[in-house]
Amino acid sequence: MKDFAPLARFAGRRATGLLDVTHDPGALDSTGLWAVVADFEGSLTCARFRDVRPAARPAGPALRWCGPGRDQWTTSLDRAAYTAGVRRIRAHIAAGEVYQANLCRVLSAPLDAGADIEALADRLAARHHAPYAGLVRLPEHGVEVVSASPELFLRRTGRGIESGPIKGTGRTEGDLLEKDHAENVMIVDLVRNDLGRVCATGSVTVPDLCVVEKHPGLVHLVSTVRGELRDGAGWADLLAAAFPPGSVTGAPKESALGIIRAVETAPRGPYCGGVGWVDADRGHGELAVGMKTCIPVSCCSFSAAAAAASSDAVRRSVGKAPRRCSARAASSSAGRSRLPTCSARIVVGIGLP
Repeated sequence: MKDFAPLARFAGRRATGLLDVTHDPGALDSTGLWAVVADFEGSLTCARFRDVRPAARPAGPALRWCGPGRDQWTTSLDRAAYTAGVRRIRAHIAAGEVYQANLCRVLSAPLDAGADIEALADRLAARHHAPYAGLVRLPEHGVEVVSASPELFLRRTGRGIESGPIKGTGRTEGDLLEKDHAENVMIVDLVRNDLGRVCATGSVTVPDLCVVEKHPGLVHLVSTVRGELRDGAGWADLLAAAFPPGSVTGAPKESALGIIRAVETAPRGPYCGGVGWVDADRGHGELAVGMKTCIPVSCCSFSAAAAAASSDAVRRSVGKAPRRCSARAASSSAGRSRLPTCSARIVVGIGLP
């Protein structure tokens, strides 16, 4: 894949002039503007940039990006393996080992060697007004990510911390079921526990529970969890306590992660991880859950992952997964780092109804 200059775009800002790259989360409490990419599996890349300017929106439809065709995709879990994974998760639920676990698969397809993920970011921005959209392009460091995420993982303002987990999605408010509210409350409790590990005693609150958030063509059920970092705690402590995001793992989190490792056959990478920015000078930062996230991995192929909640939600919708994943992946691609082989990946998360 052709090399392009390092770049980050977040929150209406465009950052250029790469200064340094580190994997140490403690750097986020130093100085400067940082772009952050955290893989679901735990690896972290932080890139500090020198020049930060307002980012102009694409003037036109930005059609330079051309993703793979629908018939070019292959999958890490075919229909039989995917449904077997769902049955396995349901068996864990029946055994009382977990309440919920999220299952993902990875799709792969050819990617043009000259593809530029900024063109993909422009195309997404023209079509999708995602509240936590972003781009990180670090070709020499094996990190290239475009995200059109609707979900807030962590926002920090000084000592204040906020998370906005999403559980429950429908075309209209009437599509949201009692099950969706129950799952949202369950994940809110998980996020409260995560933040409670690093926040001052008694400071964790839930000011908004199960609020309907409207987007073009769909609605989300969103809650807000807030807290105050305890004295002496910083970004390293916060990420250690809260990562990976609870809404894309399951509950209890450690049990769900063990099942995910056993059932899934390909790493998720930045999909379901964290993507965002930190302004260390101001003590502010915002990381989104890596949903609708694209990751080129080298020069010839693409991949996409689809997430599904287990239990009764999967039972009624798993038959629709292959068709929906193909259609959404073709329009919302992804991209990521260099591998020894000639392949490129795109990771796109799609929640089932």
